[in-house]
Amino acid sequence: MPDAVDTVLRSTRVITPEGTRPAAVAVTGGRISAVWPYETEVPAGARLVELGDDALLPGLVDTHVHINDPGRTEWEGFETATRAAAAGGVTTLIDMPLNSIPPTTTTEHLDIKRDTARSKVHIDVGFWGGAVPGNVKDLKPLHDAGVFGFKCFLLHSGVDEFPQLRPGELEEAMTEIARFDGLLIVHAEDPHLIDGAPQPEGRKYADFLASRPRDAENTAIDGLIALAKRLDCRVHVLHLSSAEALPLVAAAKREGVRLTVESCPHYLTLTAEEVPDGATEFKCCPPIREAVNQDALWQGLIDGTIDCVVSDHSPSTADLKHFDTGDFGQAWGGISSLQLGLPAIWTAARRRGRTLDDVVRWMAQAPAALAGLTGTKGAIAPGYDADFAVLAPDETFTVDPAELHHRNRVTAYAGRTLQGVVRATWLRGQQIADHGTPTYPSGQLIERETR
Repeated sequence: MPDAVDTVLRSTRVITPEGTRPAAVAVTGGRISAVWPYETEVPAGARLVELGDDALLPGLVDTHVHINDPGRTEWEGFETATRAAAAGGVTTLIDMPLNSIPPTTTTEHLDIKRDTARSKVHIDVGFWGGAVPGNVKDLKPLHDAGVFGFKCFLLHSGVDEFPQLRPGELEEAMTEIARFDGLLIVHAEDPHLIDGAPQPEGRKYADFLASRPRDAENTAIDGLIALAKRLDCRVHVLHLSSAEALPLVAAAKREGVRLTVESCPHYLTLTAEEVPDGATEFKCCPPIREAVNQDALWQGLIDGTIDCVVSDHSPSTADLKHFDTGDFGQAWGGISSLQLGLPAIWTAARRRGRTLDDVVRWMAQAPAALAGLTGTKGAIAPGYDADFAVLAPDETFTVDPAELHHRNRVTAYAGRTLQGVVRATWLRGQQIADHGTPTYPSGQLIERETR
């Protein structure tokens, strides 16, 4: 039995790598020291937390979050974003390098990000670097400084200070990243196909959907696969929305291409058919597509072609959504869902006959593996950080924007009834949220593990 057990959390439903079972989870010094049979006697002096039939999950790991701080803190800041994460059972997130000013494209800019975040974070936070024209020389220093990888765009990012990589620049960046076995994460839409599509304007969602055709994703992903194979570069495809790309991805994986893929709650739970005209809270790029496409995405997730599910939390101020006109061409593209990802996915997964074991694999274990945090995050097992989400999986709630903690309480999920209530969130053995209310900033800034 481990020495000096601090706390024991006991539940009839603990989601472990070996499956769901009744268990008692021992915590010592902020880490999981043992996972015992449910009936194990609690050591003298340890605090016992009885969870009953509420499920004990590992804290979720969200590797795709836009915090925008500093520079656009009115869109989202570290304090508000991590409050929302804590309320939603997310205990680790990796911040995207753009929408903040400056973007995280040099070590100096990384230092500014870290200085801004330090003391404000409710959960553990790491950082992606950015790959933009002219910063190849900065990639290895950023890697050595602990970023988890490098994001790039193949078309305009939406903000001028984070330019896209053109084909020659993309190959140059991938060559350099492969040299030190880094990771490139890519917004994969082909700019020429987007430019050639009908331009979006007005209130009709169908017109916006036509402006971001599936083939733009398919073509970009096909090109990425060819480069990744030739250069032996690790590549991760961000926010997949086109199910037509799944055969390309599956074939590349069978060939040994070092490729991973994510999708997001909005692609897996919302459909184009239900988006009202003028409802710009649903705008994101790539877009939410049709129900038949969503069914195919779920099949890709279930069979492992899609590796993980992360939020792509991309907020803005309400005025940038242009609710006054409902113009999809003018509105900022981004879905705010950091606090709602777990119940949204659980609601849809349960209807499709999936289990909490699946949800944990998609939203905790696989994102932790993507970020290189295997062994510390994403599982309830000895040696891992004592990060937990306590979920009442059979309870429902209706989404009220007033109860959300991200800075601008705009959400595509307003008024929806979701299944799964996050009762509490724990970070390294300390409770950091209770019934949707975060306590105080107790997170740490984390770096890519080099061991």
